[in-house]
Amino acid sequence: MRTPAGKECPHYYQDFNRGRSVQECRLVKSNADSMKWRPGDCARCSVPDIVRANASPDMKLSLTIEGVWLGFVRRMRVEAWCLRHDIPIENPYVGCPQDIEENDGLRLFKEALEHKDDD
Repeated sequence: MRTPAGKECPHYYQDFNRGRSVQECRLVKSNADSMKWRPGDCARCSVPDIVRANASPDMKLSLTIEGVWLGFVRRMRVEAWCLRHDIPIENPYVGCPQDIEENDGLRLFKEALEHKDDD
């Protein structure tokens, strides 16, 4: 669904049908450690970009909104986890390094790039 910032995000939900006024981020809603979500947070969120770059079905994202400087500044912290290998993912834009090694197509592409750099 399109966020208030204009990006497509699978975790954003809104319903304005027949007088309803519901807007929510379901990643923040499921995280008890996070501050309450506001529609303006979508402008600074990196989750839509991560989902667009890496659509792995085995990657689980969590979003935490933290208050910095007495709550005047809101910081978005995104963490990724590989469900298949049960390890944290350092760079969610790229994905799980073990998934990349197991995928023959990606492994061959990586080897071709390394071979090209050697020439």
